[in-house]
Amino acid sequence: MAGSKSCSGVCSVALIGVLYALLASASAVPQVPLLLWSSERLSPVAPPAAGHIVSSSQLVNYLRSALGPGPHTVLLFLQDKLSQEDFTKFGGVFGNKEEGAFPNLEAALHSSTSSFVLPASEWRGSSAVLDLLQEKLGVSPLLVDPDTLSHLQLSAADRNLLLFNLPYCASIHKSCQEVLHKNDEIIGEVLRIVKAKNVPYTAIYTGLQPSHESLETSMSGQPQGRSLLQAAAVGDVRPPIMYNVSDSPCIMLWAQNLNVSFAGTASWIDLTVQTPTLDGSICNGTNSMLVLNYPSGITLSFAMSQRFFPVSARNWFTLDTVHLQSNSQAASFSGSHGIYAPAEYSFHCQSVNSFRNALLVPGEATQNASRWRLNFVDFQIQGFGLANGTNFSYASDCAGFFTAGIWMGLLTSLLMLLILAYGLHMIMQLSSMDRFDDPKGPSISVPQSE
Repeated sequence: MAGSKSCSGVCSVALIGVLYALLASASAVPQVPLLLWSSERLSPVAPPAAGHIVSSSQLVNYLRSALGPGPHTVLLFLQDKLSQEDFTKFGGVFGNKEEGAFPNLEAALHSSTSSFVLPASEWRGSSAVLDLLQEKLGVSPLLVDPDTLSHLQLSAADRNLLLFNLPYCASIHKSCQEVLHKNDEIIGEVLRIVKAKNVPYTAIYTGLQPSHESLETSMSGQPQGRSLLQAAAVGDVRPPIMYNVSDSPCIMLWAQNLNVSFAGTASWIDLTVQTPTLDGSICNGTNSMLVLNYPSGITLSFAMSQRFFPVSARNWFTLDTVHLQSNSQAASFSGSHGIYAPAEYSFHCQSVNSFRNALLVPGEATQNASRWRLNFVDFQIQGFGLANGTNFSYASDCAGFFTAGIWMGLLTSLLMLLILAYGLHMIMQLSSMDRFDDPKGPSISVPQSE
């Protein structure tokens, strides 16, 4: 978070370092930069670490902290395409060049009361940032240009979301630097008009989609493919959530993402970035319930049970329900039809959701269940038989052995085998003639009458 006007040189150097660090650690995740500055002092926000890609849920927190309550006039400069390479290649201070395509943008960042830069924000769709701002401000965006803005009546007591669409390098008659420089002039003109109206503002500059594809870098020494979390996490991987009874592990859960979303909103809330409390969790020989109470006011409860099935002659556990509580709203989802495993195993699935190939079925008893969406990525849970201490037991995966590809291969092979068998059968039915015409015999003569 940049503080005041006196930090111009420091801000420039820090900005160069952040952008180059991001370039050095490119990822395969599509990403766009986001620059925000304001004429008013914003709440302090910790900048992301170099190389970190800001997720959608983290972006929501950044915008919430930056905008805060009260009236706002937000200027959203939305370019057709934008990537951090555009700054390093065509920028002045950004690209360490004497002259660049963004003099007005750089001056705005340096002279603003508060500003911050997100060099790499995870791209989730062309309207993600616009939807977030519209939801936060509670107003519809107004598409304007500098000429329209000069005649527009703005008040500091109202909430305004002004949208400025900027083109990218699509014309063969202009270079990218010329197009970006023209966009920078539009930004400068808009800022001058708003300052002349004496209206406090917050400006955001980002892209509808990335202009450059990120390069995927493979980490040396890292195993390829997916491995289950059957051991305690080490390094940068989060440890599993564990509920203990009398200092003995009773329930374990791990997920790469625990995403929840309410119908009508485009953003997902990733609960894994928050640290929950486990108040209300219980565990015994037949029933277990893991209750995750998050600081944001959302509570997730996983109710499990185990019982003996005579057909298989063994105990199985099922995830009966997943209950979601958010303030005054509640929703329940049933998982007993698809989330089960032997009692001494853990259950693992790459994707557990409530809307596509759903393993979590919205309950009929709660009216709000169909309005909520759940999406658990790389989900693993175990509620019974934790004999290995801090490790998951062997994982029973939701992916069946006979996948669609395997069935297609088997059916195609069977069809080819039938064709081959029919051909062999036809060849074996061929027989030679039992007698032949003698070519050396007397020829047949046909008398001709005159």
